[in-house]
Amino acid sequence: MRRRTRIPPSPLPQRDGVDPVRVRLPFEGAWSTVREHLVQRLTGAGAGVVDGMFEAGLIVGADGTAVAPDAAYVPGMFVWFHRELPDEVPVPFPLRVVHRDEHIVVVDKPHFLATTPRGGHVAETALARLRRELGIPTLTAAHRLDRLTAGLVLFTVRPEERGTYQTLFRDRRVRKVYEAVAPYDPTLALPRTVRSRIIKERGTLTAREVEGEPNAVSRVELIEHRADLARYRLVPGAGQTHQLRVHMNALGVPILGDPLYPVVTDPVPAGDFRRPLQLLARELEFTDPVTGRAHVFRSGRTLTAWSGDPEWAGQ
Repeated sequence: MRRRTRIPPSPLPQRDGVDPVRVRLPFEGAWSTVREHLVQRLTGAGAGVVDGMFEAGLIVGADGTAVAPDAAYVPGMFVWFHRELPDEVPVPFPLRVVHRDEHIVVVDKPHFLATTPRGGHVAETALARLRRELGIPTLTAAHRLDRLTAGLVLFTVRPEERGTYQTLFRDRRVRKVYEAVAPYDPTLALPRTVRSRIIKERGTLTAREVEGEPNAVSRVELIEHRADLARYRLVPGAGQTHQLRVHMNALGVPILGDPLYPVVTDPVPAGDFRRPLQLLARELEFTDPVTGRAHVFRSGRTLTAWSGDPEWAGQ
């Protein structure tokens, strides 16, 4: 059994609130130089980009020294570099800090802002923006909220405590309440608890329900309705990707603004922030595992389809 190697601290600082990329060279492989491995590993960037990074001294080892392109391949070696940030359209909505202490930061995230860097969303994410605005480079996310979903997200201040707070979500010791706006169906008997088995296959945009033991549980309640619209209170139990969206669609009342359910729609142009998904993480309730304090946080946001935004006229 190979001994677990301690990961050294990054020799590079964050850039725009974004951590540098860390690459560990595999223990098995036929590469003779670090460059050969990175060219093969970073195929999307292209050999010319990787060579340019080497020439500019942008790829460094644990001591912060630039790695030469002909440096010998050392299994288990760590190297770091900053990725080229994609061109991102700024999300023109504020992050609202709901709570901040020496251990955690709770924010009320707007629609369209990703929680953490991923794909084409890097500097324009809640994590990177908070690191810049609050001046807390050690900030990390304890859980994740979909980019299209607004509402409460918990971040941790101290890296050594991150796992403790993540365990709260893993062990379902956080009570989460969501709110949604969807069509009103007078024949739909509510409240009810929906149980099903949901799977999401790698490479597919949507999740789907299949036969088998339930792995997703959602409590669905009607808050109020008017004409053909309604506000719903959604309380997830056991959870899966897109669970609330899948369950509401299965009930025949898909959430307004959902680009995936019931059908996958064409992507909207970058910068089009109209008609957001009408799903909001309204409440977070938990006992702080570090301080023992009982927390109940509530989002102050409203869902625009219910508040009368003209973009939703006629739905």
